[in-house]
Amino acid sequence: MDRTSPVPLYFQLSQQLESAIEKGRLAPGSLLGNEIELAGRLGLSRPTVRQAIQLLVDKGLLVRRRGVGTQVVHSQVKRPLELSSLYDDLEAAGQRPATRVLRNALEPASAEVAAALAVPEGSEVHLVERLRLAHNEPMAQLRNHLPAGLLPLDTEQLEATGLYRMMRAAGITLHSARQSVGARAASAEEGEQLGEPEGAPLLTMQRTTYDDTGRAVEFGSHVYRASRYAFEFQLLVRP
Repeated sequence: MDRTSPVPLYFQLSQQLESAIEKGRLAPGSLLGNEIELAGRLGLSRPTVRQAIQLLVDKGLLVRRRGVGTQVVHSQVKRPLELSSLYDDLEAAGQRPATRVLRNALEPASAEVAAALAVPEGSEVHLVERLRLAHNEPMAQLRNHLPAGLLPLDTEQLEATGLYRMMRAAGITLHSARQSVGARAASAEEGEQLGEPEGAPLLTMQRTTYDDTGRAVEFGSHVYRASRYAFEFQLLVRP
Protein backbone atom coordinates (compact mmCIF):
# COMPACT_ATOMS: atom_id res chain seq x y z
CA MET A 1 0.00 0.00 0.00
CA ASP A 2 1.37 3.41 -0.98
CA ARG A 3 0.44 5.80 1.83
CA THR A 4 1.98 8.74 -0.06
CA SER A 5 -0.27 8.23 -3.07
CA PRO A 6 -3.26 10.53 -3.65
CA VAL A 7 -5.28 7.36 -4.39
CA PRO A 8 -7.29 6.50 -1.25
CA LEU A 9 -6.08 3.45 0.67
CA TYR A 10 -9.46 1.72 0.47
CA PHE A 11 -9.36 1.98 -3.34
CA GLN A 12 -5.78 0.69 -3.48
CA LEU A 13 -6.80 -2.28 -1.36
CA SER A 14 -9.88 -3.02 -3.47
CA GLN A 15 -7.75 -2.97 -6.65
CA GLN A 16 -5.19 -5.34 -5.15
CA LEU A 17 -7.90 -7.75 -4.00
CA GLU A 18 -9.69 -7.60 -7.36
CA SER A 19 -6.42 -8.32 -9.18
CA ALA A 20 -5.76 -11.31 -6.91
CA ILE A 21 -9.26 -12.66 -7.61
CA GLU A 22 -8.98 -12.19 -11.39
CA LYS A 23 -5.56 -13.90 -11.50
CA GLY A 24 -6.76 -16.84 -9.43
CA ARG A 25 -4.58 -16.15 -6.37
CA LEU A 26 -7.84 -15.82 -4.43
CA ALA A 27 -9.98 -18.66 -5.73
CA PRO A 28 -13.78 -18.86 -5.41
CA GLY A 29 -14.64 -19.97 -1.88
CA SER A 30 -11.50 -18.43 -0.34
CA LEU A 31 -12.04 -16.69 3.00
CA LEU A 32 -10.54 -13.27 3.69
CA GLY A 33 -11.62 -13.26 7.30
CA ASN A 34 -13.63 -10.51 8.96
CA GLU A 35 -12.92 -6.77 8.82
CA ILE A 36 -11.15 -6.66 12.19
CA GLU A 37 -8.78 -9.49 11.23
CA LEU A 38 -8.07 -7.93 7.84
CA ALA A 39 -7.45 -4.48 9.30
CA GLY A 40 -5.00 -5.90 11.85
CA ARG A 41 -3.24 -8.05 9.28
CA LEU A 42 -2.83 -5.19 6.78
CA GLY A 43 -2.18 -2.38 9.25
CA LEU A 44 -5.20 -0.42 8.06
CA SER A 45 -8.19 1.04 9.84
CA ARG A 46 -11.42 -0.93 9.95
CA PRO A 47 -13.39 1.73 7.97
CA THR A 48 -10.74 1.58 5.20
CA VAL A 49 -11.08 -2.20 4.94
CA ARG A 50 -14.88 -1.95 5.09
CA GLN A 51 -14.94 0.48 2.15
CA ALA A 52 -12.62 -1.71 0.08
CA ILE A 53 -14.71 -4.81 0.73
CA GLN A 54 -17.95 -2.97 -0.04
CA LEU A 55 -16.63 -1.99 -3.48
CA LEU A 56 -16.01 -5.64 -4.31
CA VAL A 57 -19.29 -6.77 -2.74
CA ASP A 58 -21.07 -4.27 -5.03
CA LYS A 59 -19.22 -5.79 -8.02
CA GLY A 60 -20.33 -9.28 -7.01
CA LEU A 61 -16.78 -10.52 -6.35
CA LEU A 62 -17.09 -10.89 -2.57
CA VAL A 63 -19.86 -11.79 -0.17
CA ARG A 64 -20.11 -11.22 3.59
CA ARG A 65 -21.20 -14.28 5.56
CA ARG A 66 -22.27 -13.88 9.19
CA GLY A 67 -20.01 -15.84 11.52
CA VAL A 68 -17.64 -16.73 8.69
CA GLY A 69 -16.20 -13.52 7.31
CA THR A 70 -15.68 -12.29 3.79
CA GLN A 71 -15.62 -14.89 1.03
CA VAL A 72 -14.63 -14.78 -2.64
CA VAL A 73 -17.60 -15.58 -4.87
CA HIS A 74 -16.05 -15.45 -8.32
CA SER A 75 -14.18 -13.18 -10.67
CA GLN A 76 -15.77 -11.46 -13.65
CA VAL A 77 -14.12 -12.45 -16.90
CA LYS A 78 -13.11 -9.42 -18.95
CA ARG A 79 -12.64 -10.48 -22.54
CA PRO A 80 -10.85 -8.33 -25.12
CA LEU A 81 -12.63 -7.95 -28.45
CA GLU A 82 -10.30 -9.92 -30.67
CA LEU A 83 -10.53 -13.07 -32.76
CA SER A 84 -10.07 -15.62 -29.98
CA SER A 85 -12.18 -18.34 -28.43
CA LEU A 86 -13.83 -18.15 -25.02
CA TYR A 87 -12.08 -21.40 -24.07
CA ASP A 88 -8.63 -19.91 -24.78
CA ASP A 89 -9.49 -16.66 -22.99
CA LEU A 90 -10.73 -18.46 -19.88
CA GLU A 91 -7.69 -20.73 -19.83
CA ALA A 92 -5.33 -17.75 -20.19
CA ALA A 93 -7.10 -16.07 -17.26
CA GLY A 94 -6.64 -19.15 -15.05
CA GLN A 95 -10.41 -19.79 -14.95
CA ARG A 96 -10.26 -23.61 -15.49
CA PRO A 97 -12.71 -23.83 -18.43
CA ALA A 98 -14.93 -26.84 -18.96
CA THR A 99 -17.52 -27.66 -21.61
CA ARG A 100 -20.79 -29.57 -21.66
CA VAL A 101 -22.07 -30.39 -25.15
CA LEU A 102 -25.85 -29.92 -25.31
CA ARG A 103 -26.29 -30.72 -28.99
CA ASN A 104 -24.04 -31.87 -31.83
CA ALA A 105 -26.00 -32.58 -35.01
CA LEU A 106 -26.73 -31.69 -38.62
CA GLU A 107 -29.77 -29.51 -39.35
CA PRO A 108 -31.23 -27.44 -42.21
CA ALA A 109 -29.82 -23.91 -42.39
CA SER A 110 -32.25 -21.16 -41.40
CA ALA A 111 -32.32 -17.98 -43.47
CA GLU A 112 -30.06 -16.23 -40.93
CA VAL A 113 -27.51 -19.07 -40.80
CA ALA A 114 -27.56 -19.52 -44.57
CA ALA A 115 -26.86 -15.82 -45.13
CA ALA A 116 -23.99 -15.85 -42.62
CA LEU A 117 -22.32 -18.97 -44.04
CA ALA A 118 -23.14 -18.18 -47.69
CA VAL A 119 -24.93 -21.49 -48.24
CA PRO A 120 -28.43 -22.17 -49.65
CA GLU A 121 -31.27 -21.87 -47.16
CA GLY A 122 -32.37 -25.32 -46.04
CA SER A 123 -29.03 -26.93 -46.89
CA GLU A 124 -27.39 -29.09 -44.27
CA VAL A 125 -25.13 -27.37 -41.71
CA HIS A 126 -23.55 -28.57 -38.49
CA LEU A 127 -24.89 -27.21 -35.19
CA VAL A 128 -22.82 -27.43 -32.01
CA GLU A 129 -24.50 -26.13 -28.84
CA ARG A 130 -22.43 -26.06 -25.66
CA LEU A 131 -22.50 -24.82 -22.09
CA ARG A 132 -19.16 -23.26 -21.13
CA LEU A 133 -18.19 -23.31 -17.45
CA ALA A 134 -15.41 -21.77 -15.37
CA HIS A 135 -14.56 -23.11 -11.90
CA ASN A 136 -17.52 -25.49 -12.44
CA GLU A 137 -19.93 -22.54 -12.71
CA PRO A 138 -21.90 -21.77 -15.92
CA MET A 139 -20.55 -18.80 -17.88
CA ALA A 140 -22.08 -18.90 -21.35
CA GLN A 141 -24.33 -20.83 -23.70
CA LEU A 142 -22.73 -21.16 -27.14
CA ARG A 143 -24.46 -22.00 -30.43
CA ASN A 144 -22.17 -22.44 -33.43
CA HIS A 145 -23.16 -23.33 -37.00
CA LEU A 146 -20.47 -24.58 -39.39
CA PRO A 147 -20.58 -25.75 -43.03
CA ALA A 148 -21.29 -29.47 -43.19
CA GLY A 149 -18.13 -31.52 -43.62
CA LEU A 150 -15.78 -28.67 -42.66
CA LEU A 151 -14.06 -30.77 -40.00
CA PRO A 152 -14.81 -33.73 -37.71
CA LEU A 153 -16.76 -32.55 -34.66
CA ASP A 154 -16.45 -35.31 -32.09
CA THR A 155 -18.49 -34.64 -28.93
CA GLU A 156 -15.79 -35.97 -26.62
CA GLN A 157 -13.19 -33.69 -28.21
CA LEU A 158 -15.56 -30.71 -28.08
CA GLU A 159 -15.83 -31.23 -24.32
CA ALA A 160 -12.05 -31.48 -23.95
CA THR A 161 -10.94 -28.39 -25.86
CA GLY A 162 -12.09 -25.27 -27.71
CA LEU A 163 -13.72 -25.18 -31.16
CA TYR A 164 -11.11 -22.80 -32.59
CA ARG A 165 -8.32 -25.14 -31.47
CA MET A 166 -10.03 -27.99 -33.30
CA MET A 167 -10.36 -25.85 -36.41
CA ARG A 168 -6.70 -24.86 -36.36
CA ALA A 169 -5.69 -28.50 -35.81
CA ALA A 170 -7.72 -29.40 -38.90
CA GLY A 171 -5.65 -26.93 -40.97
CA ILE A 172 -8.19 -24.10 -41.03
CA THR A 173 -6.52 -20.68 -40.80
CA LEU A 174 -8.81 -18.21 -39.04
CA HIS A 175 -8.30 -14.76 -40.50
CA SER A 176 -11.06 -12.31 -39.60
CA ALA A 177 -14.56 -12.00 -38.21
CA ARG A 178 -17.59 -9.74 -38.20
CA GLN A 179 -19.09 -9.43 -34.74
CA SER A 180 -21.94 -7.67 -32.94
CA VAL A 181 -22.48 -7.38 -29.18
CA GLY A 182 -25.78 -6.67 -27.46
CA ALA A 183 -27.90 -7.46 -24.41
CA ARG A 184 -31.30 -8.92 -23.55
CA ALA A 185 -33.21 -10.67 -20.79
CA ALA A 186 -32.75 -14.40 -20.16
CA SER A 187 -35.49 -16.79 -21.18
CA ALA A 188 -36.62 -19.43 -18.68
CA GLU A 189 -34.55 -22.10 -20.47
CA GLU A 190 -31.44 -19.91 -20.62
CA GLY A 191 -31.82 -18.98 -16.98
CA GLU A 192 -32.02 -22.63 -16.01
CA GLN A 193 -28.90 -23.49 -18.02
CA LEU A 194 -26.87 -20.52 -16.75
CA GLY A 195 -27.99 -20.48 -13.11
CA GLU A 196 -29.73 -17.11 -13.44
CA PRO A 197 -33.38 -16.18 -12.84
CA GLU A 198 -35.65 -15.71 -15.83
CA GLY A 199 -35.33 -12.11 -17.02
CA ALA A 200 -31.76 -11.69 -15.74
CA PRO A 201 -29.54 -9.55 -18.00
CA LEU A 202 -27.47 -11.46 -20.55
CA LEU A 203 -24.77 -10.22 -22.89
CA THR A 204 -25.18 -11.46 -26.46
CA MET A 205 -22.64 -11.92 -29.23
CA GLN A 206 -23.03 -12.91 -32.86
CA ARG A 207 -19.91 -13.62 -34.89
CA THR A 208 -19.22 -14.78 -38.43
CA THR A 209 -15.64 -16.02 -38.81
CA TYR A 210 -13.72 -16.27 -42.10
CA ASP A 211 -10.62 -18.22 -43.07
CA ASP A 212 -7.68 -16.89 -45.07
CA THR A 213 -9.49 -17.58 -48.36
CA GLY A 214 -12.48 -15.45 -47.35
CA ARG A 215 -14.75 -18.46 -46.77
CA ALA A 216 -17.21 -18.25 -43.86
CA VAL A 217 -16.29 -21.14 -41.56
CA GLU A 218 -18.40 -20.44 -38.48
CA PHE A 219 -21.48 -18.50 -37.37
CA GLY A 220 -21.72 -18.16 -33.59
CA SER A 221 -24.64 -16.94 -31.51
CA HIS A 222 -23.68 -16.81 -27.84
CA VAL A 223 -25.20 -15.56 -24.58
CA TYR A 224 -23.15 -14.72 -21.46
CA ARG A 225 -24.04 -14.07 -17.84
CA ALA A 226 -23.70 -10.31 -17.38
CA SER A 227 -22.86 -10.89 -13.70
CA ARG A 228 -19.80 -12.91 -14.69
CA TYR A 229 -18.68 -11.52 -18.02
CA ALA A 230 -17.71 -8.28 -19.73
CA PHE A 231 -16.26 -7.24 -23.08
CA GLU A 232 -13.34 -4.81 -23.11
CA PHE A 233 -12.85 -2.23 -25.86
CA GLN A 234 -9.80 -0.16 -26.72
CA LEU A 235 -10.88 3.08 -28.39
CA LEU A 236 -8.57 5.24 -30.46
CA VAL A 237 -9.06 8.85 -31.56
CA ARG A 238 -9.15 9.25 -35.33
CA PRO A 239 -6.20 11.29 -36.63
